[in-house]
Amino acid sequence: MQQNVNLSAIVLAAGRGTRMKSRKAKVLHQAGGQALVEHVLDAAEASVPPSRITVVVGHQADQVRALLASRSCNFVTQTEQHGTGHAVAICESIAPKDGFTLLLYGDCPLLSASTIASLVKAQQQGGFAATLITTMLDQPDGYGRIVRAPDDSVAAIVEQKAATEEQKKIREINSGIYCIDSQLLWQFVGKLTPNPASGEIYLTDIVELLRAAGHRVAALVLDDPSEILGINQRIELAEADRILRARKTRQLMLDGVTIFQPETVAIDSAVQVGQDTVIGPFTQILGKTKIGSDCTIGAGSVIRDSVIADNVVVSEYCFVGTSTVETGARIGPFSRLRMENHVEAGAHVGNFVELKKTRFGAGAKAMHLAYLGDSVIGAGVNIGAGTITCNYDGVHKHQTNIGDNVFVGSNSTLVAPLNIEASSYIAAGSVITDLVPTDALALGRSRQTNKPGWVTNKRRKS
Repeated sequence: MQQNVNLSAIVLAAGRGTRMKSRKAKVLHQAGGQALVEHVLDAAEASVPPSRITVVVGHQADQVRALLASRSCNFVTQTEQHGTGHAVAICESIAPKDGFTLLLYGDCPLLSASTIASLVKAQQQGGFAATLITTMLDQPDGYGRIVRAPDDSVAAIVEQKAATEEQKKIREINSGIYCIDSQLLWQFVGKLTPNPASGEIYLTDIVELLRAAGHRVAALVLDDPSEILGINQRIELAEADRILRARKTRQLMLDGVTIFQPETVAIDSAVQVGQDTVIGPFTQILGKTKIGSDCTIGAGSVIRDSVIADNVVVSEYCFVGTSTVETGARIGPFSRLRMENHVEAGAHVGNFVELKKTRFGAGAKAMHLAYLGDSVIGAGVNIGAGTITCNYDGVHKHQTNIGDNVFVGSNSTLVAPLNIEASSYIAAGSVITDLVPTDALALGRSRQTNKPGWVTNKRRKS
């Protein structure tokens, strides 16, 4: 799909969404790892240049603007909300007037880029004033019905409350999503009048205005009704999340990724995974994570906003957050890479080892029960079981630097700030507080004392 320089879009994202029972604006709620409005913009931007997209904000406008700040879209604030027609009308001063305009909703995250492209193509090739998306429902209650003219164009959109008994039997329903000739949009949107019952200005009324002026309106009928699912309550939010994640796992599997029990796996929309990677059940791969080829992600693991290179094994029940893992590294099982770590090629981080803001050198090993925080650890280092870096003095964090090929014995306590130079040894059970020179053996523990007969004397006294 290519962006169309004669196409623009208006995304309506001003509503509060009272049925969500939330203090947060509806379009800021997440499904599939992104806010609802982000999904809509992602789909729109496949066809529309971002500079030609206008987002109508209202409730929590500052938060919506902040979320979309990295995009080049424009914003209009709907201070007083008087319906969808009013929301579009207030964009007239900044929205492009040439070509065609898409009218989209910020709470419809399932609308695909390919469907938008099909809508635009139908409008461009059909010569209609507007083309709107419809679908067929077996139970259309609550939706506006599509009334067809004898030539099969759209004659009117009749809301449920105004529909006759015969019209209520119509299965074709309105999505509210349009592609419309821009000149006609701005010619007629200002002529919309408030609904007598609600006092709101409805965009759907533009269909009858266009037809009264001699213009024809067409419909693009979708086979999959889920694409136009609008989110009004948490139940629908959960359903949208399920559909988005099912789409994602399906596409990854089509692209050459093996996913066991995909119905149990949660993979966010922005995640990238290379060919021949194997993903176990009950995993979560979140945010903007990138995973290379020929990796194994074990069952129950959670990976968030991280970069995993090729041929990496993340065993069962690991957490990897905002970290980088280089080629051939082995993580887990039960490892925790808490934040901002860099594990170099071929390194091993074993069970119940936690890293935090640590660079772990190529081929280094920490196989069991260690905490390594605020550390730079060289290549080929061996970290014994039970080793910890004491990086916090109660006020400030301090760094531990360990050179290449250092051997750190089990249950060592490394008190930062600390430098341990290359090829040195730390005796098991040591508390190390000072510089350890290259090739030195450092011991920092009390000498063992045995007291013969001590247990016998204790028993007699008791």
